[in-house]
Amino acid sequence: MTNNLKSGERLDDLQLNGLQIIQDPERFCFGIDAVMLSDFARVKPGEKVLDLGTGTGILPILLSAKTRGEHFIGLEIQKESADMARRSIEWNHLQEKIEIVQGDIKEAAALFKPTFFDVIVTNPPYMLNQHGLQNPGDAKAIARHEILCTLDDILRESKQLLADGKGRFYMIHKPFRLGEILTKMSEYKIEPKRIRFVHPYIDKEPTMVLIEGLRGGKPRVTIEPPIIMYTR
Repeated sequence: MTNNLKSGERLDDLQLNGLQIIQDPERFCFGIDAVMLSDFARVKPGEKVLDLGTGTGILPILLSAKTRGEHFIGLEIQKESADMARRSIEWNHLQEKIEIVQGDIKEAAALFKPTFFDVIVTNPPYMLNQHGLQNPGDAKAIARHEILCTLDDILRESKQLLADGKGRFYMIHKPFRLGEILTKMSEYKIEPKRIRFVHPYIDKEPTMVLIEGLRGGKPRVTIEPPIIMYTR
């Protein structure tokens, strides 16, 4: 596989069950947020999982190792990222468990069967607009800013794809958008159930928030103990 890496690509060790992933630092590399989301998401034995905006496939790869889910699908609109994800799946011999589909999140409900998934995970673009961007078509810009999809797009499609009454939605995002996120989740009938904040230090404000929602659930949310990333 290392001989088949394309220009600028590298093979990174995930330090988990011998798994590795192909990445290109000039495009976008996964961060700690993907790892935290894979720990936060609860996938039961035999369940079907969809990752919206999978990038190079990090979440399906991690979840396939950490859970007993039956099948994982990663949806990615960028051709180059989807290609890297597929080659990583092949390198790790996970073709029977993980599938990568190139397509638009805004059309996810048309690509898959309604109410087909037990779990949807997503590490979406955090920033609201393209303010200050030099190249909105750049892979890093697309990963960080709502250029190709919005929070509404993600929640609208998830509502149609999750099984009613049991389908679970997991997302990591920025705390400054939490009010908007919770309001929109309720509007799309994905009721917030668990929230966990991530702080860099115990005396600093949170920089990330993990959220679980239940499709068709009743209003009741649990605030879990915070994650403190570093000690001084």
